[in-house]
Amino acid sequence: MESPRLLDAGEAALVAEFGTTVDPAIHDRVLALDDALRAAPPDGLTETVPTYRSLMIHYDPLVLDRDDLAARVTALAAGPASARPGAAQWILPCCYDPACAEDIGAIAQATGLTVERVAALHAGAEYRVYMYGFAPGFAYLGGLPRELAVSRRATPRPPHPANALLIGGGLAAVGTFPMPTGWYVIGRTPERLYAPQRPEPFPVAVGDTLRFEAIDAATFADLENRAAAGEIVAQRREAA
Repeated sequence: MESPRLLDAGEAALVAEFGTTVDPAIHDRVLALDDALRAAPPDGLTETVPTYRSLMIHYDPLVLDRDDLAARVTALAAGPASARPGAAQWILPCCYDPACAEDIGAIAQATGLTVERVAALHAGAEYRVYMYGFAPGFAYLGGLPRELAVSRRATPRPPHPANALLIGGGLAAVGTFPMPTGWYVIGRTPERLYAPQRPEPFPVAVGDTLRFEAIDAATFADLENRAAAGEIVAQRREAA
C-alpha cells in the first residue's frame, strides 16, 4: 500500500495526504489513520482534522518530535483500511419548496432538468460526510449525482438561510449559519447539524452517510419548531 505524502503545515502540524480525488477508499484510509492515532495518541498530539483526502495532525513540537511523528504516521497508514466501524446512516428531512430551495430554478436551468427532477435526483442519492469545515457543523458531502454537477457561482450570492442544502462544483454540503456563498441552495432541512444546546452538538459524524427525504412546507415548519426546541428530527440507522 502506498504511503501517504507528508507535508508540513507550519511548525506544529503535519498533513498526511492520501490522494487527490473525492473517493470513499481514500477517505477510508484518512479515517483509519485518524482512528489509530486517537486510539493510542503519542504525547504531544493535540488535534486531528480529517478532510476529503488527508488528515491534518496538530502537535506540540516541544513535546513530540516531527520525525518521530512522521515515522509513526507512516507505520500506521500501512495498515488495512475499511469503512469506519459504527458509522451510521441518517435520513434528513428536506424541503424543496421554492421558499426553502431558493436556487432550485437556477439549478434546473443550468442542468436542463425540471425542478421536480432536480429535487428527485438530490433526494434519491446517498451521500458520505467527508469532513466538517468552514463553520461549525458545515458538512462537506460526496455522492452528488453527476446530473447535478453545476459549477459554483462566479460571484457569491446573498446569505443563504440556516440549515441550507447546497450544491456546487460537483459537491454537496449542509450549511448551518446564514452566510454569503458561491454554492446553490437546492433545499433546506429543519435538522441542526450543529446545536450547542444539545448534549451532543454534532449528531452526525464524519464517515456517516446521509440521505434526504422530501417533505412539504407545512411539515418543514412543524419539524423546524421541534428542532429549535432541541429535538433531533433526523432518523438515525445503524450502517449495514
